[in-house]
Amino acid sequence: MKITVIGAGFVGATAAQLIANKELANEVVLVDIVEGIPQGKGLDMYESMHVLESDTKIIGTNNYEDTANSDIVIQTAGIPRKPGMTRDDLMKTNSSIVKSCIDSAFKYSPNAKFIIVSNPLDVMTYVAQNTTGLGRDRVFGMAGVLDTARYCSFISEELGVSMQDIRGLILGGHGDTMVPLTRFTTVSGIPVEDLIAKDKLDAICKRAANGGGEIVNLLKTGSAFYAPASSAVQMVEAIVRDQKRILPCSIMLEGEYGYKGVVVGVPVVLGKNGMEKVIELKLNAEEKKALDTSVQHVKETIDSAKSLLNI
Repeated sequence: MKITVIGAGFVGATAAQLIANKELANEVVLVDIVEGIPQGKGLDMYESMHVLESDTKIIGTNNYEDTANSDIVIQTAGIPRKPGMTRDDLMKTNSSIVKSCIDSAFKYSPNAKFIIVSNPLDVMTYVAQNTTGLGRDRVFGMAGVLDTARYCSFISEELGVSMQDIRGLILGGHGDTMVPLTRFTTVSGIPVEDLIAKDKLDAICKRAANGGGEIVNLLKTGSAFYAPASSAVQMVEAIVRDQKRILPCSIMLEGEYGYKGVVVGVPVVLGKNGMEKVIELKLNAEEKKALDTSVQHVKETIDSAKSLLNI
């Protein structure tokens, strides 16, 4: 198993380290356009493998030829979100970056599966799929996994119970219009709506929707990277170990939930073949209305990207 991580920034480097720690690949390639950065970080990580008792080989490079024949490619490269900047503000610059990176990686690894982490994520997933021409089984975004992780963390904090007992789900676009499904959220099988008052649960949902922005405002000069990297690696592990995990990922919809030609987060089965199945939930009127709003927002942003990139 060979895994390439595009972008040696905080998200990419953290993802590469986690993959190596878990020995999910024989070889991890960290690629970046800045000379010396991926090489230095890659060497530093490789030197930690003895301590961590991992035999994963890690290399850093500026050359996409070194990524050849990768089984999985994780796209993290792009400019980070800054205070006051929305995900949509990132669209113009990051669309060009993602298109260039994915095109280069696909040239040398035409059989790879592509996990997109760059923001605005749903749009970048669309750009990546359009660039490769691959099906949604091999190009998908990380969004819902991260959003759900934040949501479940806040529930754990509110209740003072183990994170391991919480199961939640978030649909829609990765951003302020995401749709937390409290009706499908449980704590050791107990509906969360029976454990947390509606006003507090609404506040948790709002905090999850603004989770990335909260961290950006705290850091001042950067954006989240531990949780995004961990979320991407959870997806990698589901594929590598053929776990058949049901995870909310950003994919191109082909009629599910009443939408077509738009990329948003929905629950899917992830296994050795990539995205193996879409899980279509029966939403009530309120949930469907919220999802309609989220999908429309993503669609408008995708249309802007299509115009910008002439695709």
